[in-house]
Amino acid sequence: METTGHHQGAKVALFLGRKLVSILRDDLAHIHYPNLWDLPGGGREGDETPFQTVSRELHEELGLTLSEDAVLWQSAFRSSTDPRLWNAFFVAQMPAVMASRIVFGDEGQRWALFDLDTFVGLRDRVPSYGARLAAWQADTGGLPDDRPI
Repeated sequence: METTGHHQGAKVALFLGRKLVSILRDDLAHIHYPNLWDLPGGGREGDETPFQTVSRELHEELGLTLSEDAVLWQSAFRSSTDPRLWNAFFVAQMPAVMASRIVFGDEGQRWALFDLDTFVGLRDRVPSYGARLAAWQADTGGLPDDRPI
């Protein structure tokens, strides 16, 4: 896939311990994927790198600061809203205690933690995440057992 030029946006499958954090999108007709479970992230601003985009968005949406050493995997995928563009996709893990430090921003209805299999099985989640998470698992085998969480 061609990934030259600016990325459209970036998302992160963020595990807090072994639970995946997700945000229920607002139920507004003018947004993509209204009322579906989403992952933190969003659109690029200015000349941000993919990591800068996802880090900023995570802080805006959940009040968490993502460090580069928390990133377990990253890849690029075609945009599901415009196949001419590409999006960065990260998988990261932070300690479970970080869930108590979440400060929910002003986008979305609420946040929740899911087991990976439960999240992938949700009928009301953004459709592209199943394949993206499967690609991560195929490349890495999933969450490492020996990572301190």
